[in-house]
Parts: sequence; C-alpha cells; structure tokens
Amino acid sequence: MDPRQPMEVTIPPLGLGGSYAPPAPGAGVVVFAHGSGSSRFSPRNRLVAEGLRQAGLGTLLFDLLRPEEAEDRRKVFDIPLLAGRLTDATSWLVASTGAGGAVPVGYFGASTGAGAALLAAARQPDPVRAVVSRGGRPDLAGLAALSQVRAPTLLIVGSRDMEVLALNRTAAAAMPGTVEVRVVEGASHLFEEPGTLEAVVALARDWFATHLHREPASS
Repeated sequence: MDPRQPMEVTIPPLGLGGSYAPPAPGAGVVVFAHGSGSSRFSPRNRLVAEGLRQAGLGTLLFDLLRPEEAEDRRKVFDIPLLAGRLTDATSWLVASTGAGGAVPVGYFGASTGAGAALLAAARQPDPVRAVVSRGGRPDLAGLAALSQVRAPTLLIVGSRDMEVLALNRTAAAAMPGTVEVRVVEGASHLFEEPGTLEAVVALARDWFATHLHREPASS
C-alpha cells in the first residue's frame, strides 16, 4: 500500500471527517477549505489535491461543518466559525506530523473558504506559510485580517468572473505581504470550462512547491 495515499481521519475536538495524505520528505501539507454547500468530497478540490500530491505535497481535505450544521445557512457563511475549524485542523495536523521538524502548512480556499483561510492565516502566521484561493471571496476575511496576513498568497480568478475578480484585486491591495492575482482566461466562477481547472492545479502546485518547505529538525 502506498503510504502517501489518502486515509480517512477524524479531526478533534468535534470529530469532523477528513481525508489526509502525508507529504513526501521535506514537503509541506495543504489544508483545503471548501466553499459553501460543499464538503471534503468536492470533485474540484479533490482534483486539485491529486495534482498537489503528484508534486509530493501532503493534503488534508475535511468537513468544516458537522452534517447538522451544514443545513444551517448562517453557519455556512460564518467565516469566523469556519476559520476556527481550520485552526483546529491545523493544530491537529502539526501535532500529528511534527516529528522531525516543523511541518509547513498551506491553505487552499475556494469561494467562501478563501475568506476563512485568510482569516485563519492571519490568526496563526506560523505554521501557515502560503495561501491559494480559487474563485474565492478573500474580502469576507475582513480588512483587519487581510492587513495581518503574512503568508504569500495567490488569488486565482476566472476572467469571466468579473465581480469576484474586482473583489480579489481590492483584497490584494489591502494585504501587506507577497500577493498575486492570476487570471485564468475563459474561466467562469466554477472553472468548468475545458482546461481551466487544470490551469488552477498548475498555478497552485507551483505556488505551494515554492513556499512550502519543511525545516530540518535541530540537533
């Protein structure tokens, strides 16, 4: 059995379901924050995760909400709540995989999940080393949080998603660290057009490969 294949895990303290694949030696782990109405089974995020694993990165896809919570639209759009769940998952991940040196963590956020990812990154600058957003709403993190994000951030938006593109450019201007807005030509909000999601995979893979490197353990 391939030790890097995804395995089912349970994220404390709420017992949220997840799918975790460990990284190759020296690589980091990308935690996924799905958008509203989605889950760890999001086909788009799973495709991205597979592309990242092929590059040696670890991945953690998990449910931000319990099944009964997912029926409550207020919780689906409760960005501070979702960011707290990301923080819990990150703490579990670091505690579970931290042997042999600090494990660098990246966040991949889609739609509303991008706002939660950036808010969580603002709250815990270490170990979060990089953030990527796909068709995201970084503005939902709030200006105060955006001004505190230090992790290098890549905002990927479709050229046909004009309103979200404008929101991303405004959010990028509010962030003091390394931030780039990359436009995928011909893509709409869900990146359903041929080749557009593959472009997202390539952009995210290169960004995380550049910024997520495990630091060797001190002797």
